[in-house]
Amino acid sequence: MRVGMLTSGGDCQSLNATMRGVAKSLYHLLGDDVEIIGFIDGYKGLIYSDYKIMKPKDFSGILTLGGTILGTSRQPFKLMRVPDANGLDKVKAMKDNYRRLGLDCLVVLGGNGSQKTSNLLSEEGLNVIGLPKTIDNDLWGTDVTFGFQSAVNLATQTIDCIHTTAASHGRVFIVEVMGHKVGWLTLSAGMAGGADIILIPEIPYDINIVADAIKKREKEGKRFSIIAVAEGAISKEQAEMSKKDYRQYLATREYPSISYEIGAQIGKITGQEIRVAVPGHMQRGGGPCPYDRVLSSRLGAAAGQMIVDGEFGILVGMKNNKIVKVPLSDVAGKLKMVSPDDEIVKQAKLLGISFGDE
Repeated sequence: MRVGMLTSGGDCQSLNATMRGVAKSLYHLLGDDVEIIGFIDGYKGLIYSDYKIMKPKDFSGILTLGGTILGTSRQPFKLMRVPDANGLDKVKAMKDNYRRLGLDCLVVLGGNGSQKTSNLLSEEGLNVIGLPKTIDNDLWGTDVTFGFQSAVNLATQTIDCIHTTAASHGRVFIVEVMGHKVGWLTLSAGMAGGADIILIPEIPYDINIVADAIKKREKEGKRFSIIAVAEGAISKEQAEMSKKDYRQYLATREYPSISYEIGAQIGKITGQEIRVAVPGHMQRGGGPCPYDRVLSSRLGAAAGQMIVDGEFGILVGMKNNKIVKVPLSDVAGKLKMVSPDDEIVKQAKLLGISFGDE
């Protein structure tokens, strides 16, 4: 059996651990009767036939290693049907390379966009299995994605560190957490880090309500406030814009990110000293936390069993701490969003955390 494997999109802490899980289970089940081919830099390697034959030793010692030993790249789904600069049909090239190499299956470790392409290839007749990677935890069909908990830990550590300096100086600190379209990472890290205000894309904020929450804390004798802001957070006014107008706003915004804009607005309203901390890609870096190591090992092992059993066209997910098989066609194009009615949001509000909406 020949199995192809690639990592696509943004990197995260548990890609290597997941690949290891797939490989170790296949070697355990099939012994020498399996060969794994790793494509370099994600779909780019599959398109341009850049790959290497992997050996068992390649998967040794990588459980705790962050990043990806295969490399990754972003290949936007919307451009997959668009020929490259030399006129190459990318979808045809991927199918041709799959068949030329005699692959029995392709394993794709990736997030939303990557799994859209997985589904495309599945619909084109290839045997594909998807594994849910993203620090955003926004992939539909699974309770959790590998990389998420490791990123939560790092973002929480940032907020923890900010607490001491904010308390010492009596300042308002904004910590900008990754999350362009969804707020799971900001919500979890904000709660874990004891943030006083959490702003996420799914719950548009009113800057005056945010400022009121800070003033209320000040009246209660609290010298500082911590605001966890998702990089994709939007105000109520921005939420009412058309997509075209919002893109124009982003293109002409005078601030480097939404956190700096919020900081400037709060400073004007409250007169308080504001500081912004942006951990950025640190949230993707380093090795996976123990939770992600276990999750990745389980997902990878389950994928190996499914390959041997001939089960394809699915995303290997986790629901209620049990492995689930979700059709790629159900996953493609869907995001798992935070709902204002989710229990976790209601419970955060019971703790006195403001989301800037009421």
